[in-house]
Amino acid sequence: MVFEYDYLVIGSGVAGMSFALKVASPRHRVAIICKTTLDEANTFFAQGGVASVTNLEVDDFDKHIHDTMVAGDWLSDPAAVEKVVKNAPAQIKELLNWGVDFDKKEDGSFDLHREGGHSEFRILHHADNTGAAIQQSLTERVKENPNIDIFEHHFAVEIITQHHLGKIVTRRTPDITCYGAYVLDENTEKVDTFLAKITVMATGGVGACYTTTTNPLIATGDGIAMVYRAKGTVSDMEFIQFHPTALYHPGDRPSFLITEAMRGYGAVLKTLDGKEFMHKYDPRLSLAPRDIVARAIDSEMKQNGTDHVYLDVTHKDPEETKKHFPNIYEKCLSLGIDITKDMIPVAPAAHYLCGGIKVDLDGQSSIDRLYAIGECSCTGLHGGNRLASNSLIEAVVYADAAAKHSLERVDGIDFRTDVPEWNDEGTTHPEEMVLITQSEKEVNQIMGYYVGIVRSDLRLDRAWNRLDILYQETERLFKESKPTRALCELRNIINIGYLIMRQARERKESRGLHYTIDYPHP
Repeated sequence: MVFEYDYLVIGSGVAGMSFALKVASPRHRVAIICKTTLDEANTFFAQGGVASVTNLEVDDFDKHIHDTMVAGDWLSDPAAVEKVVKNAPAQIKELLNWGVDFDKKEDGSFDLHREGGHSEFRILHHADNTGAAIQQSLTERVKENPNIDIFEHHFAVEIITQHHLGKIVTRRTPDITCYGAYVLDENTEKVDTFLAKITVMATGGVGACYTTTTNPLIATGDGIAMVYRAKGTVSDMEFIQFHPTALYHPGDRPSFLITEAMRGYGAVLKTLDGKEFMHKYDPRLSLAPRDIVARAIDSEMKQNGTDHVYLDVTHKDPEETKKHFPNIYEKCLSLGIDITKDMIPVAPAAHYLCGGIKVDLDGQSSIDRLYAIGECSCTGLHGGNRLASNSLIEAVVYADAAAKHSLERVDGIDFRTDVPEWNDEGTTHPEEMVLITQSEKEVNQIMGYYVGIVRSDLRLDRAWNRLDILYQETERLFKESKPTRALCELRNIINIGYLIMRQARERKESRGLHYTIDYPHP
């Protein structure tokens, strides 16, 4: 089938849904593509909160800008940082108008948290499930909007460019244009053609490339991989943020996140024998930026031969702890851990991608008529390391910018009428699912062993050689088979692994989240 929409939004997190709400109208029809359901996205799992300057008595834009630049190891784009920080308060008001409920004090002011790398209390939150609160509010608004069509259990296979019209496209082609996407309907097992005047990537992160991750397992880097294959520009993929404190419970995938706000609240990191250790690594102790804390924990685990460390919040008031972190309290209690009395076993896990599809200040990618917003994009805000709670606000600020920019041009764009339908003639269904699942496990192991928190040229070379074998096998299988979600996701995580390795190999220094023993800090 062939569908025509003014806007095609691929992804249903805070970035995709807030963009859709801003552009949808009787004149402009919007389609949202969801690989599972509308409410399953990385946004839903974000516990900490949203960073924005709201308490002007003690905080200001310059402080937030400086904190962001320091956390990003001075690799952040100053223009992007200024854009997000200064536009954040207005987008907080937008979220409030959409029904998002942030916690407040008895006097009606926001109950602000402070997290690692922040010089002031500026994190708005909803208990310890802020992402879920935002996701639920936006989902309700999107479902109510008659100008937005939702396609659940649909998987974008490839974006459509001149390549599909028989033209040769390379990374030097100056005018690559996106005309929509080929989308697999999992209900019919057919690939449909979605033509769009404007296409928006909002596909989230890449955590599922790793065995241990806090991301939902749908975070397979689909949008980034599609844009890379279409010869779009992808940047800063070496900067993978590992959250220092994921709940250590072997067998859980994804790992349950112990929010950084708990360290802002006063929780302290300790070794298995109960000794504090962060003073050996940074004067900010447990509130140092995530890359420093993750490497410190990794170092302690290796030195002591342990699989985890502890996060201790037992010295805080039990009732306050349960009030601030109800979901964490219930989750740990279900495993026999009472966080008001017992220390929490934690270990680092792949959490957030600072790089992605390179975009300008309007969210435009290097491919015309294709925008990218949210975690799949590389705006320049995060630089070498994301400052805690800057991601959700980045998503809504850039969704707003992309919406405004695209609305100025959408009416002047015509649908491309000569796009061929997907051709899978002569292919068959993959015979053995075990081949795909086993290859996926191999990718996860390669990334975890060789492309983790601490890297080296030797490890990256070894990973490169092993991944290349999987790439050859998977591309051959893809050409011979009808596309399935599992096969496409495998193909995407292999592309993502390649991009992370290649850009890690190219960076001959330790900077931000990329730490290599061959080029340590002087």
